[in-house]
Amino acid sequence: MKKYMLNMKVTGNDRLHANYCLLRLTADQILPEMQPGQFVQVHVENSPTTFLRRPISINYVDREKNELWLLVQLVGDGTRKMATYKVGDIVNVLLPLGNGFTKPETAAQNLLLIGGGVGTAPLLYWGAVLKEMGCSPAFLLGARSKEDVLQRDLFEQLGDVYITTEDGSLGEKGYVTNHSILEQMHFDRIYTCGPKPMMVAVAKYAKNLSIPCEVSLENTMACGIGACLCCVEKMNDGHHVCVCTEGPVFNSEKLTWLN
Repeated sequence: MKKYMLNMKVTGNDRLHANYCLLRLTADQILPEMQPGQFVQVHVENSPTTFLRRPISINYVDREKNELWLLVQLVGDGTRKMATYKVGDIVNVLLPLGNGFTKPETAAQNLLLIGGGVGTAPLLYWGAVLKEMGCSPAFLLGARSKEDVLQRDLFEQLGDVYITTEDGSLGEKGYVTNHSILEQMHFDRIYTCGPKPMMVAVAKYAKNLSIPCEVSLENTMACGIGACLCCVEKMNDGHHVCVCTEGPVFNSEKLTWLN
């Protein structure tokens, strides 16, 4: 898929939480085709300690408004600078990067999308595309507390939403792999993104029930094009691959997690 380097204009920047903002960007040209699960690399100007672009998952693509949404977690100087962007600011973005999720075989399949923390970001766009395909995806969202559950209202427009929080303040108390829906329903495919321990647990659950599972890795990515080799992941066959070019989405069976 062709890559583009675009100077994009900020159309909105909403603080969803003390540690998260939703950055909306547009371009003078029609946005290129982007697949759910892909990501972008954002150049952060005027941040003295930020030398490299920041990889951000594609949260949503609004074709009517020609907008790209980026759900940004504020974890360092670069992302904190992004949280200060104002409407009209220009941001240089390299996109789209990596490979996305695999489409289900039929719209009749029961699909479960599991996200933890900011790992819910790519699942919103994926859920929207699945709904357009005629699917009825279910979402299982995990967070520390109810304040950390992001974009819940948008997910509810796309399918059934189930929630776990570690403190029990919303949904069922515990982790996503403890939610009762996993015992009550059968799913034909699972897609997940979030902290690695969560994804490993989801992948093991899927393997035990012989459910195909795709995971979206969040390895550190400096270049986004496979040149720096800082995002390398070992595969089950012994080969090492760059997550930014071969992923970030992988079939969980191909990873060493389940060995």
